[in-house]
Amino acid sequence: MAPQGAIYDLNACFCMVSALIAALSCRKRALFLENFLQQLGLIEKTVTGLGYELVDVERAERGLLRVFIDFSAADAAEKGPITVEDCATVSHQLSHVLTVENVPYERLEISSPGLDRPVRKLEDFVRFAGQEIIVKLTVAMPGTNNRKSFQGILQEPVGDKLSLEFEGKDGPAMLEFTLADVDKARLVPQVVFKGRKA
Repeated sequence: MAPQGAIYDLNACFCMVSALIAALSCRKRALFLENFLQQLGLIEKTVTGLGYELVDVERAERGLLRVFIDFSAADAAEKGPITVEDCATVSHQLSHVLTVENVPYERLEISSPGLDRPVRKLEDFVRFAGQEIIVKLTVAMPGTNNRKSFQGILQEPVGDKLSLEFEGKDGPAMLEFTLADVDKARLVPQVVFKGRKA
């Protein structure tokens, strides 16, 4: 069972690795998924123990394990963005933990989530209310002409109800959904270029 507040659930994890485990037997598939969740829990415990938030974990070709970290919403305002030193701190500690726990990997990469940060947890939707995001739903919502992808301004969540103000074909519209309806969501990068003062 995933710890409370974890960034993953069984369905999401199964989807992430389904191509890799498709050929495995049912028993092997269950063991693989259980092992994967244990590794995620170990990574999350290490990252949060160092005072960071685990945003995402990716396994790539040639044994690359990519871990995305950030500060919590409360710490981000005070500490600013993730720095190279933050990534080095997590990399140093996590490489030791993974070695001791015999988690297989060839290369470890620690990174900030970037300007187009994934929005996954309910806390993320609260944190980024008022910002522009792209949301891809698992299924089309009623009254959306079978549309699954939307870009707009994230509204403040009310309980577990989420909403997004977007530009519909007849003007501004509101999309209402829940976290369970979300396949993927990312921030839209907001880059401000300041010119030189004359």
